[in-house]
Amino acid sequence: MVDTLADALNQIFVSETKGRATCQIGKGSKLLSQVLGIFKTEGYIEEYSANDEGLSGAMTVKLLGKVNKCKAIKPRFSVKAGEWEKWEGRFLPARGLGVLVVSTSSGMMTHTKAKELKIGGRLIALVY
Repeated sequence: MVDTLADALNQIFVSETKGRATCQIGKGSKLLSQVLGIFKTEGYIEEYSANDEGLSGAMTVKLLGKVNKCKAIKPRFSVKAGEWEKWEGRFLPARGLGVLVVSTSSGMMTHTKAKELKIGGRLIALVY
Protein backbone atom coordinates (compact mmCIF):
# COMPACT_ATOMS: atom_id res chain seq x y z
CA MET A 1 0.00 0.00 0.00
CA VAL A 2 1.57 3.22 -1.15
CA ASP A 3 -1.41 5.59 -0.95
CA THR A 4 -3.75 4.69 1.89
CA LEU A 5 -6.45 7.14 0.77
CA ALA A 6 -6.56 5.84 -2.80
CA ASP A 7 -6.56 2.22 -1.62
CA ALA A 8 -9.36 2.86 0.88
CA LEU A 9 -11.56 4.70 -1.62
CA ASN A 10 -11.00 1.91 -4.14
CA GLN A 11 -12.09 -0.66 -1.54
CA ILE A 12 -15.24 1.37 -0.83
CA PHE A 13 -16.01 1.61 -4.56
CA VAL A 14 -15.55 -2.14 -5.09
CA SER A 15 -17.70 -2.97 -2.05
CA GLU A 16 -20.45 -0.65 -3.34
CA THR A 17 -20.42 -2.24 -6.80
CA LYS A 18 -20.69 -5.70 -5.23
CA GLY A 19 -23.64 -4.56 -3.10
CA ARG A 20 -22.05 -5.12 0.29
CA ALA A 21 -23.36 -3.41 3.42
CA THR A 22 -19.94 -2.86 5.01
CA CYS A 23 -16.37 -2.38 3.90
CA GLN A 24 -13.19 -3.27 5.81
CA ILE A 25 -10.27 -0.93 5.19
CA GLY A 26 -6.87 -2.34 6.02
CA LYS A 27 -5.15 0.80 7.27
CA GLY A 28 -6.61 4.14 8.30
CA SER A 29 -5.14 7.62 8.52
CA LYS A 30 -6.13 11.07 9.70
CA LEU A 31 -6.69 12.20 6.10
CA LEU A 32 -8.92 9.19 5.39
CA SER A 33 -10.89 9.88 8.56
CA GLN A 34 -11.52 13.48 7.47
CA VAL A 35 -12.56 12.43 3.95
CA LEU A 36 -14.94 9.79 5.33
CA GLY A 37 -16.37 12.43 7.67
CA ILE A 38 -17.25 14.57 4.65
CA PHE A 39 -18.72 11.54 2.86
CA LYS A 40 -20.89 10.93 5.94
CA THR A 41 -22.14 14.51 6.22
CA GLU A 42 -22.95 14.55 2.49
CA GLY A 43 -24.95 11.30 2.86
CA TYR A 44 -22.81 8.89 0.82
CA ILE A 45 -21.95 6.56 3.72
CA GLU A 46 -23.82 5.77 6.92
CA GLU A 47 -20.91 5.72 9.36
CA TYR A 48 -17.30 4.73 9.83
CA SER A 49 -15.34 3.55 12.82
CA ALA A 50 -11.71 2.86 13.60
CA ASN A 51 -11.03 -0.60 14.96
CA ASP A 52 -8.38 -1.54 17.53
CA GLU A 53 -5.43 0.84 17.28
CA GLY A 54 -7.08 4.16 16.47
CA LEU A 55 -6.37 5.90 13.18
CA SER A 56 -3.47 3.70 12.08
CA GLY A 57 -5.44 0.47 12.47
CA ALA A 58 -8.20 -1.07 10.39
CA MET A 59 -11.44 0.80 9.77
CA THR A 60 -15.01 -0.31 9.09
CA VAL A 61 -17.34 1.69 6.84
CA LYS A 62 -21.11 1.11 6.72
CA LEU A 63 -22.36 1.74 3.20
CA LEU A 64 -25.71 3.07 2.01
CA GLY A 65 -25.47 2.04 -1.65
CA LYS A 66 -25.26 5.66 -2.85
CA VAL A 67 -21.68 5.76 -4.15
CA ASN A 68 -21.42 5.47 -7.92
CA LYS A 69 -17.78 6.51 -8.02
CA CYS A 70 -15.23 7.60 -5.45
CA LYS A 71 -11.53 8.04 -5.93
CA ALA A 72 -8.52 10.05 -4.87
CA ILE A 73 -7.47 12.84 -7.21
CA LYS A 74 -3.85 12.54 -8.28
CA PRO A 75 -1.94 14.76 -8.64
CA ARG A 76 -3.39 17.01 -5.98
CA PHE A 77 -4.23 19.99 -8.17
CA SER A 78 -4.13 23.47 -6.69
CA VAL A 79 -7.35 25.42 -7.31
CA LYS A 80 -7.80 29.18 -7.04
CA ALA A 81 -10.97 30.69 -5.59
CA GLY A 82 -12.60 31.53 -8.94
CA GLU A 83 -11.80 28.26 -10.76
CA TRP A 84 -14.28 25.86 -9.11
CA GLU A 85 -16.56 25.49 -12.16
CA LYS A 86 -13.62 24.39 -14.32
CA TRP A 87 -12.72 21.59 -11.91
CA GLU A 88 -16.35 20.57 -11.36
CA GLY A 89 -16.69 20.12 -15.13
CA ARG A 90 -13.51 18.09 -15.28
CA PHE A 91 -14.18 15.66 -12.44
CA LEU A 92 -17.95 15.55 -11.80
CA PRO A 93 -20.53 14.11 -14.24
CA ALA A 94 -23.04 16.99 -13.99
CA ARG A 95 -23.61 20.29 -12.23
CA GLY A 96 -24.91 19.74 -8.71
CA LEU A 97 -24.10 16.02 -8.77
CA GLY A 98 -21.25 14.87 -6.56
CA VAL A 99 -18.69 16.41 -4.26
CA LEU A 100 -15.05 17.35 -4.57
CA VAL A 101 -13.17 17.09 -1.26
CA VAL A 102 -10.73 19.97 -0.85
CA SER A 103 -7.95 20.72 1.61
CA THR A 104 -7.91 24.44 2.36
CA SER A 105 -6.23 26.74 4.83
CA SER A 106 -9.50 26.56 6.81
CA GLY A 107 -9.43 22.76 6.93
CA MET A 108 -10.93 19.93 4.90
CA MET A 109 -14.26 20.76 3.21
CA THR A 110 -16.38 20.29 0.11
CA HIS A 111 -15.89 22.41 -2.99
CA THR A 112 -19.32 24.03 -2.51
CA LYS A 113 -18.36 25.28 0.94
CA ALA A 114 -15.02 26.54 -0.41
CA LYS A 115 -16.96 28.34 -3.15
CA GLU A 116 -19.19 30.00 -0.55
CA LEU A 117 -16.17 31.08 1.51
CA LYS A 118 -14.39 32.25 -1.67
CA ILE A 119 -11.19 30.35 -0.95
CA GLY A 120 -9.03 27.99 -2.95
CA GLY A 121 -7.27 24.79 -1.99
CA ARG A 122 -5.96 21.43 -3.15
CA LEU A 123 -8.18 18.71 -4.59
CA ILE A 124 -8.07 15.52 -2.53
CA ALA A 125 -10.92 13.21 -3.59
CA LEU A 126 -14.27 13.02 -5.35
CA VAL A 127 -17.52 11.14 -4.82
CA TYR A 128 -20.79 10.94 -6.73
